[in-house]
Amino acid sequence: MNTIIMAGGSGSRLWPSSRSLFPKQFLSVVGKDTMLQATLARVDGLSSGNTSVICNEEHRFVVAQQAQEFGAELSSIILEPVGRNTAPAIALAAFDALESAGDKAPLLLVMAADHVINNVAAFHAAVAVAQVQAEAGSLVTFGIVPESAHTGYGYIQRGAEVVGQGGAYGVSRFVEKPDAGTAQGYIDAGGYYWNSGMFLFAADVYLNELKAFRPDIYSACEKAFANRQRDVDFLRIDADAFKACPDESIDYAVMEKTDKAVVVPLAAGWSDVGAWSSLWEIGDQDASGNVISGDVLSHNTANSYIRAEHRLVTTVGLDNVVVVETNDAVLVAAKDQVQDVKKIVEALKAQNRSEVSQHRHVYRPWGVYDSIDNGERYQVKRITVKPGAKLSVQMHHHRAEHWIVVSGTAKVTNGDKEIMLTENQSTYIPVGVVHALENPGVIPLELIEVQSGSYLGEDDIVRFEDRYGRA
Repeated sequence: MNTIIMAGGSGSRLWPSSRSLFPKQFLSVVGKDTMLQATLARVDGLSSGNTSVICNEEHRFVVAQQAQEFGAELSSIILEPVGRNTAPAIALAAFDALESAGDKAPLLLVMAADHVINNVAAFHAAVAVAQVQAEAGSLVTFGIVPESAHTGYGYIQRGAEVVGQGGAYGVSRFVEKPDAGTAQGYIDAGGYYWNSGMFLFAADVYLNELKAFRPDIYSACEKAFANRQRDVDFLRIDADAFKACPDESIDYAVMEKTDKAVVVPLAAGWSDVGAWSSLWEIGDQDASGNVISGDVLSHNTANSYIRAEHRLVTTVGLDNVVVVETNDAVLVAAKDQVQDVKKIVEALKAQNRSEVSQHRHVYRPWGVYDSIDNGERYQVKRITVKPGAKLSVQMHHHRAEHWIVVSGTAKVTNGDKEIMLTENQSTYIPVGVVHALENPGVIPLELIEVQSGSYLGEDDIVRFEDRYGRA
């Protein structure tokens, strides 16, 4: 059984912690591991096959780094040139799985990277039930046993129990996100589950059903995969072919049409963490009903979620609110209105503000930088370069740079000179001079970069050589 982890999406409802270039699946919102790493941990001891991650092109280095830090070996990191929803994404993974399989098509356990499952043992037990059905040719979806009349999820109505195996049912129908009254009716009637978006089926069975019901999606994905290219750790899909693929979910494309659908109930403390209120619901609440993360002092505050990421946050006389602090933005919202955080994100996009896409901390394949100060004609960054890593050989048309080493060793190319710098030493890179920075040591290189010039945008980089394949 192979594991397919879908790590696309922007997680806009968890702004300001989640940004389009570093969305929620790469954050540590529950425990020390990121959500992607927690998903990798969830399948430990469950799947003996390959593990693949499907992600956006712009997130590829984050996926690779987090998997490496966790100690997970990925068989493929499949890069989507554009988002086309779950049906095409899973098709790409199925083609990839079949290429490396033997005579028998592998089973695919399809999971999202941004879900929380508290009871891993219960999840494994449900997968064992689903595996029997998948081996028999069914397309299995996991239905979450509902804890409330939630209006933020779609629902699955179960049919008759599968003969010969307890805990698996036919699917009577899929239903859209209901209003409150309809959702309560489902709960009262019984036999309805939240639609988790997790699946288990054989790769060839899924592709055959997709080809039967949506041959246009199948053909576009087949063509995009046929023209793929391997790039170090990444599997690059043909962009033009994939852009021509329709945007469609697996539910609409296949699951609502097939007669092979089976649902396995799952009661395992599941959440898709669709909003800040979800983290309050699944978090450890104190005696006042608060869920606290970070350096927080509260007085006369109740039923609230308060998250401090970089500094002290204090609250007085609040009830039923969400407060989230990052190093460049603060969110304060009524807890029952956090779904509308997306409206703030839309406003930030309209104003072309950087806070919608990236944090002050920006991750690169070679390390990370933090924009600690900026003003007219200057910017100051704290740069960390991983051992053995090297920034691209580059030049800038509009800015000069001063580099001061704080710790570690820097190997610097500055025009036609190559120099070594250690702690408290510095160099100056004039405008238009070709330069490069490398960490030849075994500990991280920390330095302060002061940029000055008429234009300081990240697009003022002309790369001549880059080991990470960036243009």
